[in-house]
Formats: sequence, C-alpha cells, structure tokens
Amino acid sequence: MTTFLIAFSLMQTISFARLFTPALAMLLLGLAGHAVGAGTPAVELVTVHKAARTLSLWSGGQVVRTYSVALGWSPVGHKRYNGDGRTPEGDYVLDFRNDNSAYYRSIRISYPNAQDLRAARASNLDPGGDIMIHGQKNGASWAELTRRYRDWTLGCIAVTNAEMDEIWSLVPLGTPIRIQP
Repeated sequence: MTTFLIAFSLMQTISFARLFTPALAMLLLGLAGHAVGAGTPAVELVTVHKAARTLSLWSGGQVVRTYSVALGWSPVGHKRYNGDGRTPEGDYVLDFRNDNSAYYRSIRISYPNAQDLRAARASNLDPGGDIMIHGQKNGASWAELTRRYRDWTLGCIAVTNAEMDEIWSLVPLGTPIRIQP
C-alpha cells in the first residue's frame, strides 16, 4: 500500500495529463501489487500440516503467515503413485512458477524426489508429478469458498486466489517446503 501511495503522490506532482499513459498506469499498478510483501522478511521455509489443513510461511524461525488449505481427495498417507489422490509428505523444494496455470497461479513442488522414485519403481508404479501449490480452477471462482472446506485436488495444495497472490509475492523459487502428515 505504501508503494501505491508514493506512486499516487508522484502522479499528482508531475504533469498528470502529459505523463499519465496506459504504460505508466500499468507500471504504477504493478508496483502497488508488490506491496503485499512490503515489510515482510523473505520466506525461508514453507510447511504444510496435512492433518490440520494448514500451510505456513516461515522467516527467521517464526511463522509470518498461515493459510487454510485443501489437499488431495485421499489425503491420509504419503503419495505413492499417479492417481492415488494423496498429497506427498516429506522435504521438497518450490522449483517452478506457472503464471498461466489452469488453477489460477501455481508453484511446483519438486515431487517426486529420489526416494519417491525408488519407492515407485520398486512397486512398479508411476509416482506421478506436477504437484503444486495453486489457486482455484479458472472459471470456477464461485466455488472458491466451498472448496476450502473439503479436499478436492489430485494431490496438490489449494488456497484461494487472493491467498495464492500473497504466497506468490512472498515465496521465492528455491524455498524448501516440508509437508508433514
């Protein structure tokens, strides 16, 4: 919000009619969008407690944000194979962002790791992949609030779109994520 106020004040002091173009408007609105994380230290760890249905952002050894989440439709236990409806458990890394996701925005979790691959191969199973933290399915925003109270993903971790915007702005790529039962 502070960035937005500074930008707005700057617009008022400079010749508004001459400089206010669509490009400048986009720049100023973009700066305002980054203000969500202003004053919040960099997130160093993300934790998920499946039983509590929470995702927490950590900085300096302290929780700075906590969100309610929906999980895979069969959330108890560690993900073993593609299609089991489970959300994985263990230590991973947030390694890719998709701003054009079918589920608003998404940040990929590095599942499967080497241990997951070994276990799946030993059982002759496909471990699956593309496990994400994501928002709501595009075009289904009307269902956003009801989806929060039941598990519905294929194994991903879902939040509201507004929460996804905040997570997107606070969590850098390469951040470790620990998913606990």
